[in-house]
Amino acid sequence: MAVSPSNEEIDEEKTALRVIARERREAFHVREGIGAALRVRDRFLARVPISPGAIVSAYWPFGAELDPRPLMEALHRRGHPLALPVAERRGTPLIFRRWKPGDQMSQHRFGMSEPLSDSPRVDPDVMLIPLIAFDGQGNRLGYGGGFYDRTLTVQRKIKHTLAVGVAYEVQRVERIPVDIHDQKLDWIVTEAMALETRTGAKKNWWWPW
Repeated sequence: MAVSPSNEEIDEEKTALRVIARERREAFHVREGIGAALRVRDRFLARVPISPGAIVSAYWPFGAELDPRPLMEALHRRGHPLALPVAERRGTPLIFRRWKPGDQMSQHRFGMSEPLSDSPRVDPDVMLIPLIAFDGQGNRLGYGGGFYDRTLTVQRKIKHTLAVGVAYEVQRVERIPVDIHDQKLDWIVTEAMALETRTGAKKNWWWPW
């Protein structure tokens, strides 16, 4: 009878995988980051079904993360309200505040840019989520703080929330180790493909250009 890995073993595997995936992401980001961001924009707009007027949250890119701003600008032009996450304190879910291209930003103590504190708070219908690595089953490897897992747990109780991981194709791995707290993504979009992974999906999509 197979023995399930312990939480410590899962954490160790995740830590080792982060090192490898970060190196891949960094190298690709330097070479192809700008063009890849534009291709992710085009694939998302062509393939991911979202309702007119749906509130879309994204993130302000940090380091070698894929830049979602070309997609955010396109969604803004299409009339979608936008939001960005705000980390109030460790161990709690993110909150989301309204944002649009050109808005003034504040600097978080961890070095990330966020909407001003007087921007209205919203609950997004669609969340664009950064990641370090992903697999074909919709599992995401994040930074280890659990912010997005806690946030998705809460958001999915409030309303139907579509979680879309956006990343570079080089961040794909065969398998992400998961535990009971890890939340799955509904879609993953890279410069090479759009993959629907949500439970009950009729099929997965792959469009190599």
